[in-house]
Amino acid sequence: MAKFMLNSDAFAWQMEADAALRSTVVSVVMLDRSPDHDLLLARFRRICDEVPMFRERVVETLPPAPPRWELDPDLDLDWHARRVTAPAPGTLDTVLEMARRAQMAEFDRARPLWEVTVVDGLTDGAAALVCKLHHSLSDGIGAVQLSRILFDLPLGPGATGGRPETPAPPSRLDPWTDPLRYDLSLVGRAAHLGLRTAPAALLHAVRRPVASTRATAGMTASVYRMVRPINHCGSPIMTERRLIRRLGTHQVPLAALKAAGRQGGGTLNDAFLAGVAAGLRRYHDRHGVPIEDLHVTMPLSTRSEHDPIGGNRLTLMRFDLPVGLTDPADLVGEIHERVAAVRAEPSLPYTQAIAAGLNLLPRWYLASVLRHVDFLASDVPGLPVPVRLGDARVTMQYPVGPTIGAGVNVTLMTYVDTCALGIDVDVGAIPDVDEFHACLVAGFEEVLALAPTSAA
Repeated sequence: MAKFMLNSDAFAWQMEADAALRSTVVSVVMLDRSPDHDLLLARFRRICDEVPMFRERVVETLPPAPPRWELDPDLDLDWHARRVTAPAPGTLDTVLEMARRAQMAEFDRARPLWEVTVVDGLTDGAAALVCKLHHSLSDGIGAVQLSRILFDLPLGPGATGGRPETPAPPSRLDPWTDPLRYDLSLVGRAAHLGLRTAPAALLHAVRRPVASTRATAGMTASVYRMVRPINHCGSPIMTERRLIRRLGTHQVPLAALKAAGRQGGGTLNDAFLAGVAAGLRRYHDRHGVPIEDLHVTMPLSTRSEHDPIGGNRLTLMRFDLPVGLTDPADLVGEIHERVAAVRAEPSLPYTQAIAAGLNLLPRWYLASVLRHVDFLASDVPGLPVPVRLGDARVTMQYPVGPTIGAGVNVTLMTYVDTCALGIDVDVGAIPDVDEFHACLVAGFEEVLALAPTSAA
């Protein structure tokens, strides 16, 4: 049977009908010189060999089965990996403008969902890679796994194993028979699970009726928290949504941000969220609008060591952050407690089943929910050592995640000893982008002030 999309990926894919909700991920890799093009093609050929989805396209199926992956017989690496010369002035801002346009442009649905552009002609002989892929191909951790194939690690290129079996070309009956077999297998799995678990559940309910009732109520409440409608933005000023994006970057010392998290009783991720929250509080203060809580979407990884390279293994959790807290230590501590509660949600193991249910809801309803999220924040642990692409040294890597209806997405990816922030702003929500960027930088300075001097 054909390989079908995960239900969570199918959810993101079907939301593509609304351009404001596209799940396009862009990574900007800065290099000290231009990489050899033949080497670049060879590395992406290896990625296509080791991660089959990079040589497959998405094909729609008969509902309720999700779309499926199908081998692209016309895979053309020269189309997916192209080279351009940067216009003046050839700076990081030039590359970010190219990345902005790439992110806003729709994918060619007849081809695999990725593109990479080598940008030559930057100042001081530097170059860049603008890597674009759909979120269904990979999440942040999966992208780091892919980078171990693309780049030369200190011990050599990160080969990960042999080439998987090439999928068989589809037959004319596959569009009809595969969805039917998928639906029948779904019913079969549900029946098997019911027969296996129903006796134990019934026995537990008889022996401990109060505990059983509480567990059922707790699970129901947890599912509701995952899918609950959000009818209005938390921010009174970041309410509009448009199709125009502006990208920015910022760098924060990794050791100092970790130390700030520990000083506040939290983690690196808590300190990162605190920096974004402090920046948003300052932005609202600049506009004379006091704020307390804002709605955030935070991806949580569900990836295990047994999952294949690449792919999308995460769930999007929506909750409120205490943006109004002014003491950075209190802010980190409160965020730590709220994130811990989110990570302990009993409904997390059922993400795919919940996504399957959401896929049956009207698109307009789901879009209205997503558009009321204030911001999206994601923390990705990147490569801990310097890497190269042949003779070209990677100097920095900036992640740019999609807003998916939110007013802004701030994504952190570590590289060696630096936290690189990619900032994706919807100008409908935040028209004064430079002002917001200054507030965000100041917000991180507030949090970094918690770190001992030795870690700063």
